Amino acid sequence: MPAAASPLRTFGRTKSRSLKPRQARLLKDLLPRLALPETPFDPRTLAPGSEAVWLEVGFGGGEHLAGQAALHPKVLLLGAEPFLNGQAGVLARIEDEGLGNIRLHGGDARALMERLADASLERIFVLFPDPWPKSRHHKRRLIQPTFIAEAARLLAPGGRLRLATDWADYADWTLLQFARSPQFRWTAERADHWRLPPADHVTTRYQTKRLGDCAPIWLEFERL
Repeated sequence: MPAAASPLRTFGRTKSRSLKPRQARLLKDLLPRLALPETPFDPRTLAPGSEAVWLEVGFGGGEHLAGQAALHPKVLLLGAEPFLNGQAGVLARIEDEGLGNIRLHGGDARALMERLADASLERIFVLFPDPWPKSRHHKRRLIQPTFIAEAARLLAPGGRLRLATDWADYADWTLLQFARSPQFRWTAERADHWRLPPADHVTTRYQTKRLGDCAPIWLEFERL
């Protein structure tokens, strides 16, 4: 039987500038100590005293992941990011701030999600994913029915998925995809709920660059 085809890549580059000596050291020495298991597991067993487990899909430079970990020391934060420089960036924050409640996957978040136990997460963050704005590339967007179904499997009832994007078309796309899922409801009740960042949001470096075609749009979905 032929091997199953790999899912389409949903992200761009995995490395940019050369790594500095400290970054290389952190990737060599610290990342293995924080790396998540390569076999199926229940993340709740990694930190039995944690009040909840949250996942950030594509943490970029790690500003949000590290910020949330600092604000919520009793929450276990899982982060997935294929961009090598981003991994080095969050490792530096972990070392500098002494954060002990972060675990990392240096690759495609979908591969990590497949290994997580059912209903093992309380929150998922998808902040400014690659928009793939051209129509012929829409199939590469992270938000697809398969991703939504997997998020529904992982979130406990009442759990939340937050997506932020600064591309208007991607916001429309996301709302359409989630509207087709009976397992989620959009939580917005007034315009400010998608126009303004949530009170607990931690600003990211990408967000400040304003590379999209609109102001950031904030979409929150609840697992039914």
